[in-house]
Parts: sequence; C-alpha cells; structure tokens
Amino acid sequence: MDTQHIRNFSIIAHIDHGKTTLSDRLLQLTGTIEQRQMRDQLLDGMDLERERGITIKAHPVRMNYRSEDGKDYQLNLIDTPGHVDFSYEVSRSLAACDGALLLVDASQGVEAQTVANLHLAAKQNLVIIPVINKIDLPNADVASCVQQIEDILAIPRDEIIKASGKSGEGVKDILEAVVRRLPAPRQTSSESLRALTFDSMFDTFRGVVIHVRVFEGEIRPGVIIRLMASGNDYEVKEVGCFKPEPVKQEYLGTGEVGYVIANIKSTSDIKIGETVTLARRPAAEPLPGFQQVRPMVFSGIYPIDTSNYEQLKACMARLQLNDSAFVYQHETSVALGFGFRCGFLGLLHMEIIQERLRREYQQDIIATYPSVIYRVKKTNGEELEVDNPVHLPDPSVIECIEEPVVRAFIMIPNQQIGDIMSLIMDRRGNCSHTETLDNRRVMLTCELPLNEILVDFNDKLKSISRGYGSMDYEPVGYVQSDQVKLDILVNGEPVDAFSCIVHRTKAESRGRTLALRLREVIPMQLFRVAIQAAIGGKIIARETVKAMGKNVTAKCYGGDITRKRKLWEKQKEGKKRMKAVGTVNIPQEAFIEVLKTN
Repeated sequence: MDTQHIRNFSIIAHIDHGKTTLSDRLLQLTGTIEQRQMRDQLLDGMDLERERGITIKAHPVRMNYRSEDGKDYQLNLIDTPGHVDFSYEVSRSLAACDGALLLVDASQGVEAQTVANLHLAAKQNLVIIPVINKIDLPNADVASCVQQIEDILAIPRDEIIKASGKSGEGVKDILEAVVRRLPAPRQTSSESLRALTFDSMFDTFRGVVIHVRVFEGEIRPGVIIRLMASGNDYEVKEVGCFKPEPVKQEYLGTGEVGYVIANIKSTSDIKIGETVTLARRPAAEPLPGFQQVRPMVFSGIYPIDTSNYEQLKACMARLQLNDSAFVYQHETSVALGFGFRCGFLGLLHMEIIQERLRREYQQDIIATYPSVIYRVKKTNGEELEVDNPVHLPDPSVIECIEEPVVRAFIMIPNQQIGDIMSLIMDRRGNCSHTETLDNRRVMLTCELPLNEILVDFNDKLKSISRGYGSMDYEPVGYVQSDQVKLDILVNGEPVDAFSCIVHRTKAESRGRTLALRLREVIPMQLFRVAIQAAIGGKIIARETVKAMGKNVTAKCYGGDITRKRKLWEKQKEGKKRMKAVGTVNIPQEAFIEVLKTN
C-alpha cells in the first residue's frame, strides 16, 4: 500500500482507563474481526491478562479502514500496558509508531501514569490525540477532565475527542482523527532495508518470530537479512501481519508493521532494538533502537525439584525473548541448591514472571524475598554493587552503604492527605512538593527508598485512598543509609535463603517476624532448636522450637524414685550430645511458607 495511506499509532493511558476495550471497538468498527469471533479483551492473549483485567504485553494488529472521504487506509495499532512496571513495553511500542491516542478515564481524570506515558510519547516526538474515555459512566465528569488535560498536560481543549469504548460512542471520530491528524510514514529514496525489531516471541516449530516496523525498503521471503548489532545473517522464510492472528503476506513494505520468520533457532541470537537490513546491500547506519533498561528489583528463583534446573533454564531463555526487560543469571544457595538471580522492573513484573513460569511452562518454583541493588564502599576505596545479601562484605571492611532512591508522584483525594503523609514518613520518605490539581485531588512529589515501596506500599496507598490513589515513580540515584545484613540462624547455622539487607531501625521487627514464622513451620526435633535473628554477632530476636517429648520412665512401675531420676539424667545427657552434633533439616515446605508470607 502507498505509504501516504498508512498510519502507525499506539494507545497509551494509566492502568484500567479502557485501552483494551477501545481496541475491541476499533477492531469491530473496521471489520477486522467478525462478530461471531468477537469477545472482550480480544488482544489480551494470556489467561493472566484476562483474569487480572490488565495488559501485560503490547499487541500489534492491522486494520483496514475506509474514511469519510472514501479513501482506504491501513491502520497499524499497538495496544500497550498501563502499569508503571511495564513502561518498557510502552517505550518499545512507541518507537514503532508515528502517533498515539492518549486515553483519560472520564470518572478518574488525569492520573500518575497518564503523565508518565505522555512524557514517553513526547520523547519520541509523536503526535498526540487526547481522548476522554468512558463518558457513558454515571459518575463521569467530562468538564473536569477537559480542564485537567488542558492544565496538567498542556493540550488545547479543542483537540480532545469524547468517546466510550464500551458503547462505541465517538469511536468513529477517533478513527477519522487518526487518518487526518497523524502523519504518514516518511517516504525515503534509499533502496536499502532498515527495520526496527520492537518485540519477539518463540515458536516451538518455527523458532524465533520477530516483530518489526519497516522504516526503509521492503522484506520478502527468500532474501538474506542481517542483524546489524550481532552481524549474523539469516534467510527469511515468511513475512506477514497481525489481524490479530498472524496472516502470511508477499512482502512488508516501507511504513508497515508485521512479523518476520527467519531461520533463527536460538533465543540468544536476537536482541530487542536490533536493526534488520539486507546482507547483500546493508544500511550505512542502524536505527536508534532503545535505551537498555536496568532492573529495579531482584529475587532468587529456584526449582523446587533440583533435577528441573536445566528445564527451568531453557524456559527462562524463552521467557526473556518474550519479555526483554526480564534478566537472569545463575546462582547457588546452600539451602535451595542451583537457581537464578532474576531482575525485574517492579513487584508486579516479578509476580507476573513467576506466574507465567508456573502456568505457561509448568515449572514448580520458589522465589526468595525481593531486594534492590545497593552500592557498598569499602575502606580500601573499592566500590561494589550488591543485589544479593550473601555477597555483602564483612561489616569491618564496609565504609558506607548507599541505597537506591526513587521520586514518586502520588495522586490522591484531598481528604486523605494526612494519612498518606504518615505512610510516606513511616517508609522513611519525605514529601518535597504538593500541587493541587483541582478541587478534589492533590499530587504529592516525594522521595522514598526503593526498598521501602517494594512489597506493600501500593496496596497500602490503594487501601488508604479507597482505590482512588495512583502512583508513578522514577529512579533519582543513591543516598547513604544505615543498612545492615540480617541473618537468620537455625541451631546456630545461618540460612542464606532468609538473609536480607534492611535499615537498622527496622531490623529488629523484621527479625522477630521471621523468627516467629519459622518457629511455626520448622518441625519438632528430639532436641530444642533455637531460631535467632542476628546482625553480625549480635542476636536481636530469638524463638525456640520445643523438643519432641518422649516419656523414658513409662517402663518404670513401682520401686524407688531414684530409678526414674537415673533415666531422666541419662536422657538429659543424650539430648546435650544430640544438640551438639545434630543438624536441623528445614523442609522445602517451610521455605515456601515463609517466603510466601514475606
């Protein structure tokens, strides 16, 4: 198709503002999907996405649309996730687009991730079409949303389209705006090929399937392509587009979005952000690609059955191809055996990866407590980056420890500002700026240690604000902090799976909680077992698992009391010897139970 009649765009918004529902209506209106095949959340292919009602993966789809002036257009849409943990998916999708629909929920207004996604689109110099969605809701406040878009996002009100993805109202106006306002792909005179790889997946039968946006030239089956970063050459077997299922085509031309299947068999051969060119006539320089993301949260993932280690390794390689923000490397734990140290963009990202390993790849896994990367300065001037408490040096050689800090933007209703401030202070944060958005909501700008918002900060925020609060954050660097390594000792032996780095003020309460939990799950032995939480050589909490009772005097009947005393003394000596040489085997169920609780 002529590039002047192609439009590449994405839908961006805060989580749960109706992106996927609007995508469904666009597919319906353009006739891409027949009515009998229609279902809610059509582009969400994973069971996890349907269950949680969130988009995890970006989904490309091609639609053919005849505008009001009678011209036929090819619309390539990429439906993107809304949660902050999947912002890398959004940035990759935007690199393949020329414009974006920015959705705002008519009942919720502009939220934290709305602003963040707008900045991502502005960095790519995309044309923005603002849309107020869900105008059919009883509590919709369209006038307030228009004012917020104008004040907070600095977009003129006459550009705003009012629509409802559910009822279909205003969806025709959105399609007309896409063909009228968004630019067509830039036509080039270059005969060489340049295509950007923005996503990929692994097919068991056909190998690696790469998703591309063609910027220059065309790709046909039979040609030899070169990946510019790795320099490897491959023969193209098939090209096509998504409607939304893969449909084979003769070629992919300039401006088109689709998939390419070459003879790429190994998941390690392809990197997201690669520029694809022709081997016989390579391009002079690659496309800009993507900024490499750094994981924010780390956790250990181990197979419950250690014989499944190689199988888990292969599954992780395939999963990384499907989600390039996920990183992993091999590690060994004394308690848990062979496993992997995995990096994630956030806690939801970690949860989703673990769930996908269990469901899609049928892996029985156990995950350790999440941690962040600490910078450790040693007394000899050496600097280390530590993401695993096991690698923390001895306290005597540590000069200082620095922890990562994030700048959080929290939008909340006015009446909950006091409770949220208390929550921020409890998590060692400080609020630097408060901005009134309208007569109902304020935005707090505060700095918090990343470690403090990992586990349940967002849950607490939603709970206090009755679901109306929203948060977005960005890393701002490192600050010096009084961090210590908390060890858990069972019968005097440290258990590395339960070790963690915590702030000194919170070490005691965390140590007590872990010790108490372990006391409940470690089975009784024939001797008393001490469970201790320690910082260096100092014990800060202790719990005891009682010894299993055995009535050694049951066989005594009648006679003098000294017969019983002799047996009791003999038992006492035996228990002393047992405690000295006995070991406590912590069952796998205990690890799972305690790490779940955390």
